[in-house]
Parts: sequence; structure tokens; C-alpha cells
Amino acid sequence: MMIQPMRDELTSIGFQELRTPEDVDAVMAEKTGTTFVVVNSVCGCAGGIARPAVAMALRNDRRPDRLVTVFAGQDKEATARAREYFVGQPPSSPSFFLFKDGKLVGVLHRSDIEGSTPERVAEKLVALFNEYCEPKTN
Repeated sequence: MMIQPMRDELTSIGFQELRTPEDVDAVMAEKTGTTFVVVNSVCGCAGGIARPAVAMALRNDRRPDRLVTVFAGQDKEATARAREYFVGQPPSSPSFFLFKDGKLVGVLHRSDIEGSTPERVAEKLVALFNEYCEPKTN
């Protein structure tokens, strides 16, 4: 109950929650276009920086095709499965992973978020979106 508002911050802006390993596999099986994975968490930098930064970045005209999230510490099996797709990357939450055509092309770890501002993190995300995502018309 206490973490539902933290989940809602992302689902209310279009993210699909991946609650099981099967959910993760189904999304990651899609190898065309872009998939943005947010590893959500209860920490202060997730609420004060990461989730607000994501909302800001999604105002950009270039956005990922698929927006999905796993919740570290809550949906443990789904998070563990998602991390299997983050080849060569250490566990980190909150964190962001951008895939294009099934390949990991961009990462922001907790160390890129913590101590920053939502605006700076949003700028980094927008730079990734501009490089790898197609413009959206809506």
C-alpha cells in the first residue's frame, strides 16, 4: 500500500509494470523499435530525481516505443529477470536502460542520478531519446 504511489508515478504517464519474469521476457522478446526500462525503487533519489526526470524527458518529441518498469526490492523475480538483459551492467536502482532493436544502447545508473537534479537527468535521457528514438506525433 505504501509503495503504490511510487508505482503510480510511472504507470500514470504510460509505463507498463512488469511484475513477473514472464512479463519481462514477453516485452524483451520484442526486437524492433525502442524499449525504455526503468528500475524503480523506494529511495529518495528515485522519488526526488529519477521519476520526475522521466516525466520531464517524456515531454520530448522523440520517445521510446515501449515504456516498462520493474520495482527493485518489491517485484524481486521480475527485477532479477530484467537485470539478466542488462548484460555487463551492475545492479543499480533506480536506473534506466534503453534498448533499440533488442540491443542495450543507453544506461543511466544510480550514480548518474543521485546527487543530480531532475532537470539534468532529464537532459541525459532526452539526449538518449534523440539519438535512438523516432519522433512521436501525439
